[in-house]
Amino acid sequence: MNSIIPFSLRPFIILLALVAGLLAQIAQAFPVSSPEQEGVPSRAILSLIERMEKDIDAVHSLMILRHGKIITQGWWAPYDADTPHVLHSLSKSFTSTAIGLAIGEGKLSIDDPVISFFPEDTPEEPSWQLKSLRIRDLITMNTGHRNAPRVRDNPTNWARAFLHSEIEFKPGTHFQYNSAATYMLSAILQKVTGERLVDYLDKRLFQPLGIKKPHWDESPDGVNTGGWGLRVTTEDIAKLGQLYLQEGIWNGKRLLSKEWVHAATSKQTSNGSNPESDWDQGYGYQFWRCRHDCYRGDGAFGQFCIVMPDHDMVIAVTSGVSNMGAVMNVIWETLLPTIKTSSLPINRGGKRALVRKLASLSLPVLESHSQSNPPFEKTFNLADNDAGVNSISFQLSGSEHQIKIQSALGPQTLPLSTDGYIRSSMNNPFPYTQNKGTRIGASGAWIKPDVYQARIYFCESPASIDYTFHFKNGGLLWESKLRHSLFGPKDTPPLRSR
Repeated sequence: MNSIIPFSLRPFIILLALVAGLLAQIAQAFPVSSPEQEGVPSRAILSLIERMEKDIDAVHSLMILRHGKIITQGWWAPYDADTPHVLHSLSKSFTSTAIGLAIGEGKLSIDDPVISFFPEDTPEEPSWQLKSLRIRDLITMNTGHRNAPRVRDNPTNWARAFLHSEIEFKPGTHFQYNSAATYMLSAILQKVTGERLVDYLDKRLFQPLGIKKPHWDESPDGVNTGGWGLRVTTEDIAKLGQLYLQEGIWNGKRLLSKEWVHAATSKQTSNGSNPESDWDQGYGYQFWRCRHDCYRGDGAFGQFCIVMPDHDMVIAVTSGVSNMGAVMNVIWETLLPTIKTSSLPINRGGKRALVRKLASLSLPVLESHSQSNPPFEKTFNLADNDAGVNSISFQLSGSEHQIKIQSALGPQTLPLSTDGYIRSSMNNPFPYTQNKGTRIGASGAWIKPDVYQARIYFCESPASIDYTFHFKNGGLLWESKLRHSLFGPKDTPPLRSR
């Protein structure tokens, strides 16, 4: 079913948002409190959100916990609270947690040699570097590789590809970010437990934290990717951060050892010396150290779990940004200086302004060149193309539009709105994308008299795509631009009508 929240209606749903927020407390893991009650000015959070909208490409969600209570939560339409969002490398912090749990159960040691788990995949004459490689080196990104091994080049056995890659430096001496190393942690865990990473964590982490068992991508031989590919909600990200903030205790029960929490979030290896860079503060066990004595898990395009121990605060963010550092800079500059150790006086005006803002969050829609456009209905047959698209039809009238695509994979209907984002699902991949079955939100507008643009957000990922349709001399030129995706070409060959 398609759904839309037009801009014109948003002022009238503030009261509904307040009621929904109160009802949501019943289902949420965290109680909800006002920012002032927890020592944070509502105006400061409002400024943070406004800075995010002004200075950063596209933040999708924000949740702030103080003293274990939600003081702010919001999702920019078409993103929502219930749709899992791919974490990219923030997945690594969950994998690290699994290793900590397995060590606590005595299933392995941080100093176990990596090749001891893969006798069948180890080279007949392993190098001295490979022989000395330990779990510790995998988890601290100190494997000794000059460049991360391209394990996905092996179509059947990624662990073998890793073990047969050249290690140029002595393990433990050379920091090099390495997602393949995290995959090896997942493979080792599966070796010693007989369970996939996601299944192992389901019993020991996800269920205790109230996280619905998530989807996690797998290698061709059925091993969870570990370093990427996990999909959870914003609240689930906040739960992981709160567990670490509470030094491994959840609802009075210890899930993770205090020693592991401290080791994982401490500086285990140096990765630079710039005091002004959040990427130069040291690296732990799949957690980054930050400025201001904070730490984080993060993923490409701005997926964040930021823990601020000195302030008893956790910040969870999902986004599709080009500059990840800008997200942290806005937090440090706008929010951090305002945090107080005790409650603040009630600021009713500030609170109302924040509530109104949270109730109206939306990514910007495309701006139309005109207040009104005549109805447009036309079908174009396309010239032969690698995308396999045969034809495209436009029904553009009023504020709700529809584009229908016929391809070798079958029909696809794309509903759009000029007022907001219509949520729907993608039944078949669009040209040059691989998002079958994903949830989307789409808006469209005539950006010039003869140019129509559609903007589609893939609501389970940072990615979005712009389709720009040029109508000239009775023909069609269709251009595509994919943004904030690790997969697929960013600019693709245009499609043309016959």
